[in-house]
Order: sequence, then C-alpha cells, then structure tokens
Amino acid sequence: MQPAPQLPGDTIAAIATAVAAGAGSVAIVRLSGPAAEGIGRRLFEAPGAQSWESHRVLYGHVVDPADGRRVDEALLLLMRAPRSFTREDVVELHCHGGLVAVRQVLELVLAAGARLAGAGEFSQRAFLNGRLDLTRAEAIAEMIAARSRRAAELAMAGIDGGLQRRIGGLRERLLDQLAELEARVDFEEDLPPLEGEAVRAELEAVRRALEQLVADSRQGELLREGLRVAIVGRPNVGKSSLLNLLSRRERAIVTDLPGTTRDLLESDLVLDGVPLTLLDTAGIRPTDDRVELLGIERSRQALAGADAVLLLFDLVAGWSAADQELRALVPEGVPLLLVGNKRDALPEGAAESEAMPPRSEAPVVAISALTGAGRDDLVAALLGLCGVSELQGLQVALNGRQRELAAAAATSLARSMEAADQGLPWDFWTIDLRGAIAGLGAITGEEVTEAVLERIFSRFCIGK
Repeated sequence: MQPAPQLPGDTIAAIATAVAAGAGSVAIVRLSGPAAEGIGRRLFEAPGAQSWESHRVLYGHVVDPADGRRVDEALLLLMRAPRSFTREDVVELHCHGGLVAVRQVLELVLAAGARLAGAGEFSQRAFLNGRLDLTRAEAIAEMIAARSRRAAELAMAGIDGGLQRRIGGLRERLLDQLAELEARVDFEEDLPPLEGEAVRAELEAVRRALEQLVADSRQGELLREGLRVAIVGRPNVGKSSLLNLLSRRERAIVTDLPGTTRDLLESDLVLDGVPLTLLDTAGIRPTDDRVELLGIERSRQALAGADAVLLLFDLVAGWSAADQELRALVPEGVPLLLVGNKRDALPEGAAESEAMPPRSEAPVVAISALTGAGRDDLVAALLGLCGVSELQGLQVALNGRQRELAAAAATSLARSMEAADQGLPWDFWTIDLRGAIAGLGAITGEEVTEAVLERIFSRFCIGK
C-alpha cells in the first residue's frame, strides 16, 4: 500500500540546477506547495494577455515587489496539482545562469513566503504524496550521480520501475504464502490440507531470487561507484606513461629520470562503460629524499585501498627480484594484473615470454605505453579481472541500503524453511516470513520509518 497523500502546509523552494560563474546559461528556481502559484504571480510579470494555465510556459520578468525593479528576464512554468513531480502546485522560474541573477530570484522567492528546501525534499514530497515509490526516488539520485552511460541506463531502469516490479513481485509471492499459512493457523479444520512442501519450495524460490539480486548488486556498484586502480612499479618503468595512455591525455609528467612522480596522481576516466579512478603511484625504491619517501608511503596506502592493481615491469630488463618484492606488497585478495611495458624496445627477434615472470598465478599482458600497442588487451584483461564482463546483462541493481534489506530477507526465509524442515506448526513458519515481507516492503517504501526516510533523502542534492 502506498503512503497516504500528505500535503504539507508550507511551500519550499530551491535552485534546481548547478550554480557556478560562467557554468550555465540557464538556471531554475523551483517551488512546490500551496503558495507556489501565488508567489509566482507576485514576483513574475507576464506582458500582454498570456494565460496562467497549467503546463504552459510564460515569458516575462522577475520583479522585486518592493520597488518594481526588474531582477531578471525569465520564463515561468506552472504545474498545478496533482500533475506535477510532487503532486503539489509547482512553479519553475527559468532564469539566466551564473551566480548573481538566480540567487537574487531565490532571495525574492524566500522573502515572499517560501522556505528553503532541504536536501531531497522535493523527491521526499513526491514519495509521501504517492508520486514515487522509494526505489524510483533513489534511482533519481543515482541518475544525477551517474559517472558513465551504463550507470545512467541502470538508474533509468530504476526510474521506470524495473526494481520496484521485481521486489514487489517477490513480496506478493510471499504475501500469498503468508495468507495460506495464517488461514491454516486459524481455520485449518474448515480448509483443505495445505501442502507444506509446496510452500517451502516457493519460499526457497524467492530466497534464491533475492540472493541473485544481492550478488548482482555488487556488480552494479562497479557502475555506480567505479573502481580504484593503483598503478605500481619500479621507478622509470613507465607508470606515468601508462596513466597518460589510458587517460588519452597528458595527465602526468614523463621523463627519463627515476623518481619523477613524487606524489599520488589521480585520473578519472570511463573504460567500456565502467568508471575508474587510476592512481599513479610514486616508484617504490630505497631513497633518502624526504619528499620521495612521502610519495612512496602514499603509494603503499594506495595499494591497501585499491580495488585492483596494475604492476608494471620492464620487458627489456625482464622480471626482477625488485618486481617480485613489489608483488609481495599487493594485499591478499586484491585483483592483480602484471603488465610488461616497453615491448616496442625489445630487440628484434626477442620473445616476450622470456621476460615474463616465472610461474605467475596473476594474468600477464604486454604493452607499449609509448606507442599504445596492447592497450585494448590491457583494458579487456583489467575489466575481466574485476568481473565487469558480467555487467552486460545486468537489468536492475540494488544499492547498498536495498542490498542489506534483501540479504536480511533472504536470511529470514532461510530461517522460516528451517522451521519447515523441523516439522514445526504453521505459526512458526510465519514468524520469519513476516520479517522477510517487512524487509522487502522497506525497499520499496511500503514499510519504512520516518527516520529512515530522513536518512535516505538527506543524501540527495538540494533542489531535487
């Protein structure tokens, strides 16, 4: 059941677009609430016989009612309830972008009686008024934060209701089983016998579906959050050149001098739809240079916090004891790809295999960071190492909050099936079954507390 419509008595307002000097030609001030249209009429002058109709754009000026001064030339869009995002009266003032004009317009709106909206308050009102379920609301925030096209597609699937339908369908199946069990608790003498094995099979099917969603969600995190990939290697092995090659721009200084990179360099990019943060680390070697020592310490910290590691070594020099020492610094369990660089400098007729590390359990690729040879092989190996190939068929993905609830629901179903296996009465089956249903309801917002809502929407940007 969707939450009953709630119509707050106050009107909220906020700048709904990014604000920065010279960063955009248009900015939007959004209002929602019972006084939205009245404030719009007070501040906006529409010349001629323009009609204030819902879902119609008006041209005019925002004026200061105190002295009639024109503040900005603008457009006004009126959307009367319930045909709006929040299902309240909504007014949008489309002003000039930048810093000054839009802030002046917001100040006038607040002075006219609106209240500055909190983070995510427009979306929260849309949820409370039945316009959105919680999965759609959270998908909107994910769309805004998307760092790649594939992440945006996944967010759009959530906005379209894909996740709500999936979770809602599983919850309905559990409700059907709960109804059958509770009916037997109260009226077993008057009803036909219930096949316990059939109920158990249905609970098991839902549990497996939830566990699959939990597993898929970890892949979805790659699209939302991206990967932190550390590039490590001995000094002057080509780490900065590799960073520049993958970034397709001169992000790092490249010289023939060892120790050129003395600090941790970060570069954000997208490879095959997956956002990555590449960490170009300082070469790890014995040194007395205090600045270089600080860079080496940060390199060690980057290794500890990386989702994957590219260990670069020199194909011309071959795998060395120093490379093996670096290999030992990579934390256990962190995906590792060994990358042999400078294949363009190998003597004619020399075999790449002769320079490779012996009996390596980690995959190895050969490249030339100078010419770009082997780049595609490197990208494919890195993404495959991190399990990105499994993302191609991903349709929906739970976020962190939803994943915890789905995992807890799966655990509750497992406990309910334990009661079944022990031959306990029907009412023992229902205890954990109700917990699973409540957990799935919390995902979609059908069973959620005010404190949880505040926590969720506080992570949204102001104006959405």
